[in-house]
Amino acid sequence: MISRDSRTACRAAPCLAAALLIAVDVGHYAAEPGVISASGRPEFEYNRDLALEVKAELERAGLQVRMIGERGDYAVLHHRTRDAQGAKLLVSIHHDSVKERLLPEADRFSGFSLFVSKFNPKAGQSLACASAIGAQLRGAGFTPSRYHADPVLGESRPFADEPNGVHYYDNLAVARSAPMAAVLVEAGVIVNREEERRMLDPEVRRRIAAAVAGGVRACLGKEP
Repeated sequence: MISRDSRTACRAAPCLAAALLIAVDVGHYAAEPGVISASGRPEFEYNRDLALEVKAELERAGLQVRMIGERGDYAVLHHRTRDAQGAKLLVSIHHDSVKERLLPEADRFSGFSLFVSKFNPKAGQSLACASAIGAQLRGAGFTPSRYHADPVLGESRPFADEPNGVHYYDNLAVARSAPMAAVLVEAGVIVNREEERRMLDPEVRRRIAAAVAGGVRACLGKEP
């Protein structure tokens, strides 16, 4: 069912065919909340806050959204992709860290990163959507990180689209096992004190969410 808000958005802007369903996944869960930020806040809380903003922006654009993991109870990764069945795209929301040995100098590292898997059955569409999201983030004033591609400091994750901050991470579970196109978003480096302060700013969060939603629309709107 299309919500009243979605119908209103459809009158205000062109809608994608049949109000496509987008699955928005909140990375991590309450018992294993991911990275602990510079101020001591768990990543899961950042992921949930941003994912809810992404949901609002997508619905404002006339898309249907299925939230996954917002209650913090999805401990089994394949349950996330199972419950995303029927969606055209899965967007998994995360926030980033660095290797433990680099934490004392974490303020050196900042920026967003996007990940796709070549093993995803919709790998081409995954990359197209990741690139579109990255382009929108750059257009909104955000800068891609180069950390994950660095062979010494990072993880040697090859770029799939360097200008837009997209990497291949072929064995990334949520991207590899999803039956639909899938993109993992690392919105910012929350072990960096200044970047964490930005991620806490509601206006920054809104701009990131709007860019993610804009990338989704740009990508899926090109489909026949």
